[in-house]
Amino acid sequence: MSKQKSILLVEDYEGFRNSLKQLLELEGYAVIEAETGEEALEHTQKSRPDLILMDLTLPGIDGLEATRKIREIPEVQSTPIIALSAYDAEDFRHEAKMAGCDDYATKPIDFDHFTKILRQLLG
Repeated sequence: MSKQKSILLVEDYEGFRNSLKQLLELEGYAVIEAETGEEALEHTQKSRPDLILMDLTLPGIDGLEATRKIREIPEVQSTPIIALSAYDAEDFRHEAKMAGCDDYATKPIDFDHFTKILRQLLG
């Protein structure tokens, strides 16, 4: 039996975080929650999740800076990171890519398409 894949969900808006967490758990993923960039770094180092969903607009360290810092941690450098944002502009996508994000999803999320991306990145 294979190990349950873990996803670190970094999102400061509680309503969206709770909804997405429920959907991810229904898909069989273990979900670790963080509300800030600082918490994201802490959970990443401690839990080493299989994938990170990173809201870009966070209080304190924003999602882009948190992603850059995560990419500096040798043990999780190759962990897939998907940026989450309400903004769909090309410059936001480019910034996320430059910070180290592997993919980009806009809110509200098309969950059917989103789960396909997760399956591809998690194998």
